[in-house]
Amino acid sequence: MTDEQNLDNEPTAGAPSGPPADASVIAEAEVEYIDETPREKPAIPGADLVPDIVPEGGEFLDAEARAAAEAEAEEAAARAAEQDEDNQAHSQPIAEVVINLAAGARYTATGKRKTGVARVILKPGTGTYTVNGKTLEEFFPRETLQRVIRQPLEAVGYEARMDVVARMHGGGVSSQAGALRHGIARALLEADPNLRGELKRRGFLTRDPRVKERKKAGLKKARKRPQFSKR
Repeated sequence: MTDEQNLDNEPTAGAPSGPPADASVIAEAEVEYIDETPREKPAIPGADLVPDIVPEGGEFLDAEARAAAEAEAEEAAARAAEQDEDNQAHSQPIAEVVINLAAGARYTATGKRKTGVARVILKPGTGTYTVNGKTLEEFFPRETLQRVIRQPLEAVGYEARMDVVARMHGGGVSSQAGALRHGIARALLEADPNLRGELKRRGFLTRDPRVKERKKAGLKKARKRPQFSKR
């Protein structure tokens, strides 16, 4: 065999030495098989779905809205801090209170709230309240009203050194409690005129002017109108 025939039979560099691969086999190898088994339906529709929930406060806000929300939050925090300071200041008793607690000392005043009227007598004692011949707990069972009534004497630090005798008429329980507090504060002012500034700052001497608005002619109540019918 000649050299030219041997060169023709030798494989060229870079050519595959084995038999050529079938194109269909390559195509089948590259195909990704997809599981076509039907999905089982859950007993509750949508139970298998992942919820897409936006957490509270995580709304998408622009820069201006976010700045406004932050400013509002800061203002609310400052307002709450100021209110806490006022409450702490009001809870502390008034210093330098001088009230004559002689055996025959009597300090009288009249308090009003809405249509309720309270005629109050303050005298030295142990801190008992007598309202229309009954104790404070019997006449005002609600604890909130009892706290409102005790505020003036607690403010001056004489809640355990003076007794309160009151005669009430008119109004409901809430207005009577406000009238009694107003009367006690005015009686304390009779006992010590120097308490006016502090009692007024705490709002005990201010007569609450809010009353029920009268009914108007042609209306069902003060402002409620009858239902309008066009035809």
